[in-house]
Amino acid sequence: MSSARRTVLFAGCARVPEGDGDEAAVLPALAEVGVDVRWTVWDDPDEDFAGADLVVLRSTWDYTERRDEFLAWCASVPRLANPVEAVRWNTDKAYLVDLAHAGVATVPTALVAPGERAAWPAGDFVVKPSVGAGSRGAARFTPRGHDAAGTHLAELHAAGYTAVVQPYQAAVDDEGETALVFFGGQYSHAFTKGPMLAGADLDESGLFVTEKLGTATPKGAWLALAEDALDAAAARVGLRRGDLLYARVDVVRTDAGEPAVLELEVSEPSLGFRQADVDAPVRFASAVRSALS
Repeated sequence: MSSARRTVLFAGCARVPEGDGDEAAVLPALAEVGVDVRWTVWDDPDEDFAGADLVVLRSTWDYTERRDEFLAWCASVPRLANPVEAVRWNTDKAYLVDLAHAGVATVPTALVAPGERAAWPAGDFVVKPSVGAGSRGAARFTPRGHDAAGTHLAELHAAGYTAVVQPYQAAVDDEGETALVFFGGQYSHAFTKGPMLAGADLDESGLFVTEKLGTATPKGAWLALAEDALDAAAARVGLRRGDLLYARVDVVRTDAGEPAVLELEVSEPSLGFRQADVDAPVRFASAVRSALS
């Protein structure tokens, strides 16, 4: 790659135009390797996205309100990370069904389209929109809460959403989720995410639930599962794992004690730099340079 400085745009949205602060250490790391970064808003009609060497999706968290428009914009950007094929597939949680069909251990997932009735799991369960981010619209119900769950389902359907119904994994109450982060297909670091379905508050932007985060060292089985999930995801959209600038795989322990994928994020995930070691921004900068080449 040329020694000339390159220009990268980090794409946010009008309500979170420069992210939530998690990338604070990333910009100087990129500057040190000759990459100039500037934040912008994805739907800014005056921005020259085609003129950037790379556009990186970061805090585009309002896409759930107008996904078709967002995907059309993604398709119009010549150099986008991650590629539009991955974003289109990943911004609907129906991808979890695809992963399960590919043999990846996932939390059991049922899709309930408008007009369909749900079969509630036996124990506690979660109902959430299939197109959603930041845990908005997600709610947990007990076996005695079928009426309330039916009301929530009806509200999602009335808003035009297909719903996702999943059995709640009790270990999340004590352990939370383990989020494993990859740059350029290679494992970088992990962090924990505490339970977010009981009494959680939205941040001031109204786009995501405030999370309780911590550091983590994942077990080998967790890492192997995350890698398998990432390989399956990339293959599903005609890519290789290394074609993805970033990815985050959220893994939980099931009631049987085994790891299972709860979410796989290759569109616009928070990457937990504040919970990572000091070299994580450097690893990300290296992955960006590789994408630029």
